[in-house]
Amino acid sequence: MSTFSKRVKEQREELGLSQTKLAEEVGVHHSIIGRYERDEAKPTIDVVSRMAIVLKTTVGYLLGESEQADLFKDPEMLKRFKDILSFPKQKQEHILFALDSMIKATKLESL
Repeated sequence: MSTFSKRVKEQREELGLSQTKLAEEVGVHHSIIGRYERDEAKPTIDVVSRMAIVLKTTVGYLLGESEQADLFKDPEMLKRFKDILSFPKQKQEHILFALDSMIKATKLESL
């Protein structure tokens, strides 16, 4: 089973959704969800995007690009990172350096 098919099934089951309910929410025929989960068909990126929303995860997670299903799902954290990306490269580096220092200090406090 490919990463995509496995992750779709795991997320769907974790949320207690049937294949039929997921299909309704995504806007596809109910039989296609089973085909995705058995790795018999590949969805379009538009369908993957809608699935990620319904499954409360990211496209990156479903496609195997990240290991955490809830990575960047916090809208406030995502907004902060988008803001940082809009800054000049030098400012981004300074912010990330400061952030890395605070993360390291916080981890050391918990030891």
